[in-house]
This record gives sequence, C-alpha cells and structure tokens, in this order.
Amino acid sequence: MISSRERRLGLVHPQASDITPRAVFEQRRALMQRMAAGGAGAVLASWAARDARAQVAATVAPGQLPALKSVRSSLAGALASDTATPHKLVTTYNNYYEFGTEKADPARRAHTLKTEPWTVSIEGEVRKPMKLDLDALLKLAPMEERIYRMRCVEGWSMVIPWIGWSMADLIRKVEPTGNAKFVEFTTLADPAQMPGLRSRVLDWPYVEGLRLDEAMNPLTMMAFGLYGEVLPKQNGAPLRLVVPWKYGFKSGKSIVRIRFTEKQPATSWNVAAAREYGFYSNVNPKVDHPRWSQATERRIGDDGLLQRRRPTLMFNGYEAQVGQLYAGMDLAKFY
Repeated sequence: MISSRERRLGLVHPQASDITPRAVFEQRRALMQRMAAGGAGAVLASWAARDARAQVAATVAPGQLPALKSVRSSLAGALASDTATPHKLVTTYNNYYEFGTEKADPARRAHTLKTEPWTVSIEGEVRKPMKLDLDALLKLAPMEERIYRMRCVEGWSMVIPWIGWSMADLIRKVEPTGNAKFVEFTTLADPAQMPGLRSRVLDWPYVEGLRLDEAMNPLTMMAFGLYGEVLPKQNGAPLRLVVPWKYGFKSGKSIVRIRFTEKQPATSWNVAAAREYGFYSNVNPKVDHPRWSQATERRIGDDGLLQRRRPTLMFNGYEAQVGQLYAGMDLAKFY
C-alpha cells in the first residue's frame, strides 16, 4: 500500500515482486514473516552472531536480517522495467578501496572486518550529541525494504534491495542547531582490518558529505542489510549510507562518525581530484567525467557484466523526488 507520505512525494511504486525475482521475493517474505513473530531478544541475539556467519565464503549469504514487525516494502522510484541485480554480483562486484582497488578485492578480503562491537558517534552542530551502538541503531526507527537503482561514476549500475531506515529519523533525534548546514560521514580506517589502507589511493579515513536538506530527503537511507540479509562486509557492514540519486561513492560504508557542520566538509574524492569528483556528485548524463561520458551506463545483470549500454537518467531516475533540492543551481558548475 502506498503511504500518504509517498503520495505527497509523487512516488509510484510497483509491487516488490515485480522488481525482485519472484522466487527470491517469496522466500524472503516468508522468512521475514516467521522471524517477525519472534521477540526483540531473538532479533538482537541473531545480530550478535553475525560476525561468525560472515566468515563463510563471500558468495554465501551472511545470515538473514532480522525482520522486525515494522518492516515494510518501499520501492521509492524503482521502475517496473528494473530487475534486481543478482545477489552474487551485488556482493562480489564492489568498490571498497579500504580492501583493495580491484572489484573482487572486497569480497576476498573483507572477512577481516570486525563489526562487533560497533559504535557510531554523532557530533558537531547538534543539540543532542550521542554515541549509539549497533543495537540502539537497529531500534532507532522502523526498518523498510527499498529497492533502489545504484549508479557508479565509472559508468555501471545495479538495482539493489536494501533494508534500513531514512537518515531523517536519526537527524530528528539529534536535533541539529541552526548552524548545521552539512552532514559529514566518516568510514572506519583500521590498517589491521583493512589491507587497502596501506595504499596511497586516498587520504584515509574515507570521508563523504551531504547538504543537510539532502540528508533529510526521505530517499536518503542508512542501510543495515540487502536482499533481506545482514549487510555483507564487502558492501559496507554493519551500516552504510545509501543516496540513490548520487554516484555510488557518495554513500559512505562502515560508518563510525556522523558530524553536523556549518561549512561544507572536505570529502575524500573531491580532495583527491576536485576536477573529476565534485561535492554534489549527482547523477547527471549531461555532465561528463573529464575522462569519459556519463550519458550511458551498463547494467550489471543476470548473465554477467553486460556490455549493452542504456541511457543514464537524470538524478538516476529520481528527479521527481529530489530535483527541487537543486532548483536554480548551475548543475554543470555544482557537479
């Protein structure tokens, strides 16, 4: 059922079974219903064991995400023609340079990441700074399943079913002050766990940022799982940002700090190569990367890495939901 909030936003949602392969959808939904019948203690206990589950091979599911009674499906702009990218590709074709620069590196190396215990510090221009452990974060807001398109600045794309809640729920909880204009996200940087940190690709830790109104947009999501499972380590466990209208590198992984600032934060790729990676990094087919066109993309699909290219959609297809955030801005200048 489409909520009143979704109607106000102009979101038109197909059924989840039209997006996710039907067999996968039905199996996951049945499991969610069974797990939802359990108590909160069982939910949290299953999360405490996820490190052990994640030691298995990357192509094996790391354990089912506990489905709270409030989990609901929210497709938020997924097109009826979109087909969810197979789980195996979502979890083995990744950019996560803290574990290496090759696409297969995160799946091969991220088993060293320890996601228990985990604490996220929320600080800066907020009235209620706090440190939240993973249990508190899991209970902070109702979980939703959202199937979003994901577009990489490299020119490839996926369709991924995420589980999590709107970033706006956390922002309201910490009460930003009048000085808060931006939100900065910092990823864990521990060379003992992350072999890629030995490289000089970027200045670590990895930092990304959003304008406050971008972070408050209902589509901006803090994700704890995908495909109904606990978020795999190579995909940014235990929690990551998902901003579906921006290039994928804007969505920080394995977040340990969220800081509210008055000034625009210095983000990692913008610092490393400002001409190639602007602060906004909205998906815009009219603004090329200096070394390649962004007008088309290749969808990672059922039969491997498809070479057939499709037109790239403005704001990755979410223009109706987010276009107003940039009204009057020169999007070639603020790229």
